[in-house]
Amino acid sequence: MRRLCVLAVLAGVLAACAGSPALAAAGGRHGTTARRAGGQDVHRPRSATALRTLQVEPEDGLARVYGSIAAAKKSIDLEMYELVDPRAESVLAQAAARGVDVRVILDHHREAARNAAAYAYLAAHRVQVAWAPPAFDADHEKAMVVDTAEAWIMTLNFTSAYYANTRDFAVLDTNPADVSAIVSTFDADFANRAIAPSDGADLVWSPTNASDALLSMIAAARRSLWVESEELSDPADVHALLEAARRGVAVHVIMNDTSRYAWAFDALVAAGARVGTYPGDPGLYIHAKVIVEDPGTQDASAFLGSENFSSASLFYNRELGLITRERSIVGGLAAVLERDFSGSTPWRAAPTTGRQAAASCSARAAAADDGYPGDYYVSVHSDEPHTKATASDARDTWSGETDGSGYVRILLYHTSPGMVISVVVGAAHCSTRA
Repeated sequence: MRRLCVLAVLAGVLAACAGSPALAAAGGRHGTTARRAGGQDVHRPRSATALRTLQVEPEDGLARVYGSIAAAKKSIDLEMYELVDPRAESVLAQAAARGVDVRVILDHHREAARNAAAYAYLAAHRVQVAWAPPAFDADHEKAMVVDTAEAWIMTLNFTSAYYANTRDFAVLDTNPADVSAIVSTFDADFANRAIAPSDGADLVWSPTNASDALLSMIAAARRSLWVESEELSDPADVHALLEAARRGVAVHVIMNDTSRYAWAFDALVAAGARVGTYPGDPGLYIHAKVIVEDPGTQDASAFLGSENFSSASLFYNRELGLITRERSIVGGLAAVLERDFSGSTPWRAAPTTGRQAAASCSARAAAADDGYPGDYYVSVHSDEPHTKATASDARDTWSGETDGSGYVRILLYHTSPGMVISVVVGAAHCSTRA
């Protein structure tokens, strides 16, 4: 079915592959309910009770996390995408040695090689270790529950090589409903048993409710949106941010400087959003996955979790995050994101090429992150709104319709790196290379 589609962001409509997960944005103020694509209401909790504490990396360091493990009396449940941290491994082993029931789930789909040493070490030191369930493309969750009383919900992996220069966050959550839901889901994942995770008070799970929750949050913004993320490739999320910018919301996006998401950066800047980037190593590397909505207002809220803004993360992985109204969390995240944006380099869209008379277009190609080698997204900007656009290479041709701003995204198959891609949008012609 996937070979029958073109992904194109249209004016108010997102055309997607037949058989793909629904990508419809939910409407309404997200303090009540959001509408899931299949018609089911999705509860959007907005807790304001102070039951959480924010940790900012790399400034705060991992001492408090290690201390939480060291202080465990009864149990530790850790579900982690990547574990390459000798100190974390040691304190987990020490906890098991003093009689704490320590259970660990590690990803085996993408990070088996990197996790192999930790798996072997922990298994040799009385820790119960399991590989992640095969039902998920990846177990990208980064969470830990200690003594069934406190949960760490994190954007960071336990990988010590990244700590010094990586922007990440963690929240220590003591809300009983959240903790219970995380433990129940961990139990199922550890036993390789299917489960529909409970949302608790504030939780956002993939692959169940994450896409609806985040789209609803973006749609609800009235004044400002701050986004800090390592990835931004899900068309529905990009479209939602574009629509927010077009309706006058001050959208700020902070990411790494990479051509991989240039199509999204270009579209956002064209819509009036502001995009700031960091060069990564040896500078600050953006690994966070955060949204702050309308900071400084009564309705301010924030999302933090393991979910990247990609289709794989939202629909196919095991992921965990939360959305909260707690002022200390929202305010703390907003302050860091504002500071990071002020220190970033503004993204400049690629110059227009291939002019013909008054019509013009520009195109940029990037390898798709859909798991199929040879698939490329072609992002087209033109001054031809609501016009058929066709992208062609030596092997494939697909078309879509530009939106009101002249933008469309087309998916080509069987493309090779370096191959010339020609684009026609009405009277405009342009080209790019894969």
